[in-house]
Parts: sequence; C-alpha cells; structure tokens
Amino acid sequence: MDDLRARRLAEVLIRYSLATRKGDRVLISAPVAAAPLVREVYRQVIQEGGHPTARVGLDGLDSIALAGGDEGQLRQLAELDRREIEHVDVCLVISAQDSVGRTVGVTPERMAILAAARASVTRRCIERITEGELRWCRTVMPTGAAAEQAGMSLPEYEDFVFRAGLLDNDDPVAAWKQLHDAQQEIVDFLSKHDSVRIVAPGVDLNYRVAGRTWINGSGEYNFPDGEVFTGPIEDSVNGTIRFSYPAVYNGVRVEDVALRFHDGRVVDATAGAGEDFLMSMLSTDDGARYVGEVAFGLNYAVGRFTGNTLFDEKIGGTMHVAVGQSYPHTGGRNRSSIHWDMVTDLRDGEVYVDGELCYEKGRFTRARM
Repeated sequence: MDDLRARRLAEVLIRYSLATRKGDRVLISAPVAAAPLVREVYRQVIQEGGHPTARVGLDGLDSIALAGGDEGQLRQLAELDRREIEHVDVCLVISAQDSVGRTVGVTPERMAILAAARASVTRRCIERITEGELRWCRTVMPTGAAAEQAGMSLPEYEDFVFRAGLLDNDDPVAAWKQLHDAQQEIVDFLSKHDSVRIVAPGVDLNYRVAGRTWINGSGEYNFPDGEVFTGPIEDSVNGTIRFSYPAVYNGVRVEDVALRFHDGRVVDATAGAGEDFLMSMLSTDDGARYVGEVAFGLNYAVGRFTGNTLFDEKIGGTMHVAVGQSYPHTGGRNRSSIHWDMVTDLRDGEVYVDGELCYEKGRFTRARM
C-alpha cells in the first residue's frame, strides 16, 4: 500500500472509527510489516493532539511459543497485554500477515491454551468498550502473504482492501455514515422481532432474539466493516448449518464445516478437512459449543472469500455464526475462551422473522436495503 493510500486509511481510522480526541492515550499494536500504516496512524494521532504509543512486534513469535513453551509460559503470554489495556483510551490493532499457512506440529490442545490466555484480554477489552472507557478497532495492512492467501496479486489485493474500506469514495467518512444509516434501518427492523429462521442450501437454522440488542457494525470496531449482529438467546438455537466457506481460526483452515444444534448446543459437528481441530476447539470449555453471535454481512464491496475473517464475515449476502464468547453489549450471556466466526452464503437463501419473509437473494427486502 503506497503512502497516499496508507494516509487515507489512517485518516478514516483516527477521525471516524476511533474518533480520537486531544489528550487520548492511543495504543497502536501492529507487526513490523505494517510499518507504513503505523507511521501514518501515529502522524494522525499527533495531529489530533493525542498521545500515541506504537507497539510493533514480529510475526511468528506465537509459533515459537507454541512450539517450545510450556503450559505456564503460554498462559503468561497475555498478562502484559491485559495490564496495558487498562491504561489507554484508544486501541488500534493492525494485522499484516507475512507468511501463509499454519504452524507445523502444534497440537490443537496447545493452541487452545494460548487462546484461553488471550481470552482474558479480550474479555477485559469488551468490558471497557461496553462501559464506554475504551474505543477499539482492528484493521489490516495488505501484504504479499495475505494476497497469496486470498488468491490475488498484491496490487489486486490492495485494490480489494481499498474498495472494501470505501476508501475509493471522494469522501470515505460520508460513505461510512451512509452505510451506517442504511444498516440502522435493518437494526430497527430486526429489533421488533423475536424468532429468526434461516433457510439456504445446507441450512435450516432457527433462533430467538427477543430482549437482545442488534448492533450496527459500521466501522467503529472493525475496519472495514459492514454487518449487523446480536447474541441469540442461548438455548434457542436449533437446526443445522453447513458453512459455504472454510472456517479459519488462529490461522488454521477447516473445510466444509457442518453443525447441528439442539436447544442451543452443538450436538453434532463434522468437517471435510481439519475435523480434529474443530472438535478440539468445540471442547475448549462449556461455552464453546453454544452460539455467542449471529450476524448478517452487508458490505457489498466485499464480494469474495479471502481467508481473513475480518473481510469474509462482511461479504454482502452472507450470514455468520460465532461459537463461543458473546458480546455483552448485545445482551448475550455465553462465556467462552473462543469466539470463532463461520460464514455461509445466503445469496440463494431466505430469512424469515416471526414467520415473515424479509430477506432473499442476499439482501433484506423489508428493511429497504
């Protein structure tokens, strides 16, 4: 990504997504491959009168810990992160993948230990966000490795990322505000209903959402964004769902995942490849077999699978289900060390709320979008 594009992305992140103000303590967490974007974000924070701290690390350090660390070391890795998050007002997490593939020889059980350690940091972030104490956003810096994973050349992938962030608009902030308003119509519509039924090839899933809060994801927590989501009533999820796209978690890709739910719990799970990893993650803790999030992807500038959940869960015309941890601001009560988003295509599907058809061919039809 050239400096001009990095500068434009940084401006939207700091002025819109994170609404950085004078005096804010801003933590920028990123790998060294994201250096061009880190510089521009740092520059923007200074211009806004904030106090930036850049924590720039190296890709692959987790792989070293997973391969050689004992259980105590893995559990301790997140402790400094947890302490640090208590002392900032704004946190921006930038990913910049510099290699393709998963760690060789690392068992799912060891990955689950590290995930559990990191979960304490995530939970504290969510608590501070919910209490209005922390503004947090994650984004991505295009790299050759990410482009390879997505099946694109680096210039193609950079263009894809730029369009997905609506950065090709004359006024990207205005474009995001317009998307927010359109999605708010969907939020307002769904908030009036309780039962939701999803029907698509390989999918017949039901859940209830009465009393839960639908959230408008329009660039404040993720960038790019473009979704509406909530936490379903935990014991209400019933039926089956087969995911159109590979399910990716901590760099591990699991193919052709199918789940069957009974009274909220996954009672049967299969995968075409990576089933051992799937079963291990579902056994992480009691909450790992329950749904923490249900969502609809509404960013129609994201039209293809990339292997990066930040983009894939926003694909216009999809839905995703996350097993594991709920977001408390949705009213969700499920607790788990994992939060694993899995995406399926609804462009040949239908959605019914309280028995009424409201969505077909990948779009809401009763919420004017």
